[in-house]
Amino acid sequence: MIGSRSKESQTFIGQLNVSGCERSELTELPEREVIRRAQLGDASAFERIYRLHSRRVYALCLRMLGNWTEAEDLTQEAFLGVFRKIQSFRGESAFSTWLHRVAVNLVLMRLRKKASQETSPEKSSKGNFDCGGPQKELGGHDLRLAGTIDRINLQHAMGQLGPSQRLVVELHDIQGYKHKEIAQIMDWSVGNSKAQLHRARRRLRGLLDETLRLDWVTHTHISYARLNER
Repeated sequence: MIGSRSKESQTFIGQLNVSGCERSELTELPEREVIRRAQLGDASAFERIYRLHSRRVYALCLRMLGNWTEAEDLTQEAFLGVFRKIQSFRGESAFSTWLHRVAVNLVLMRLRKKASQETSPEKSSKGNFDCGGPQKELGGHDLRLAGTIDRINLQHAMGQLGPSQRLVVELHDIQGYKHKEIAQIMDWSVGNSKAQLHRARRRLRGLLDETLRLDWVTHTHISYARLNER
């Protein structure tokens, strides 16, 4: 089912076949006019919308799913849904807010489906952001490698949050949405958005502190073992 939707979505985007001249014309137009043209069935306008917003939608899907292929599949599916529903957009909120709500609904549906199909507890305990291959011991002065490890730790910690908390961190702290916009995307109150973010940040701090403690204990144990070998 997922594979067939992915092929349909990719075929849809590939069939837009917009000329360079049409693209150039649309870059000069305000987004409101581009949306109006897309609602009238203008393929070049819809491609412009895709180019403007696809990276942020993809980033959201990737952060939530932790898998590049699934994120690409869901991004295409989200824009296919937007194309089908764009007539229903009335401008009562920002277009990006409306678009992200479509994407969020798809993400939550996918997560529920994955949870219902999950058969092995070990799968979730390993996390979705696996770099592949064995982890190497860190040299104390490689700042670039240390920064990479920090990002991996953050991604792993994000993966341990519940879907709603992951979404509110992604939307507020990473993509820069205000609580009012998040409330519209998630169909929450503003107060609930703030509370979810507060709980998510507190949980992240706890997870990252725990990771740092484990790293320190492991590093100390290795150093002590090496001293005993000399």
